[in-house]
Amino acid sequence: MSTTNSAVKTRSPLSERLDLIISPVFAAALAILGFAVWTYSDLDKITIAILSPDKVQRQIGETLILGLTSSILVVLIAVPVGILVTRKGYPRLKSLLVSTLGLGQALPAYGLIVIFFSFMGSGIVTVILALATFSLLPVLRNTIVGLEQVDKSVIDAARGMGLTARQILLKIELPLSVEVILGGIRTAVVINVGFSALAFLVGGGGLGETINSGLKLDRGPAILIGAVMVAIMALLFDFLSALAQKYLKPRGL
Repeated sequence: MSTTNSAVKTRSPLSERLDLIISPVFAAALAILGFAVWTYSDLDKITIAILSPDKVQRQIGETLILGLTSSILVVLIAVPVGILVTRKGYPRLKSLLVSTLGLGQALPAYGLIVIFFSFMGSGIVTVILALATFSLLPVLRNTIVGLEQVDKSVIDAARGMGLTARQILLKIELPLSVEVILGGIRTAVVINVGFSALAFLVGGGGLGETINSGLKLDRGPAILIGAVMVAIMALLFDFLSALAQKYLKPRGL
């Protein structure tokens, strides 16, 4: 039992508790700020039009689609590739992928969206692919790190018990590394939801439209409320990811 519990490095109980407290607290504080601005600011007709409930609901839906779809795409690509490059015979491919994606993430998200726009044109698909490319590295890197830090003695013991490579992966390596992998997915989701505010630049919609309209028409309350909504969504997804990271790991770790 002690060998299994030490197979991967785990977070302290204090760190886990803070994970489940900080994001909701900040989200609540931002919600109070947005409500106060909406309630007590002297909003003119233009600002009210920018913050029309129909527009905001549509933009929230678009932001959710952008953030979640790009994150799902990242998981479908990065986790299998991370598993592949940790198998024997792929060390060079691992280094190449991490280095290449590291360079890609060094680009500003704005620049990456513009690059995709120049090849694919405007639309939500362009933004989804750009966001997925931008956030691939955290998931790929955490998948590799999570799998490689599983105690080799545990894997050797499983081989000695007659388990196949596939059984070892599914029953030992992935369960023991799931917390680390989910940490990378958590980072990717927050990145994708946050940067989806840039989608309006190439016709992808999202809450960035509200922020952009506020900037163009010099309406501070609209800018603030739009930014607050994006931040609240990112914090809520961070909280949900923290819950998954806490409760999806094997018991006893």
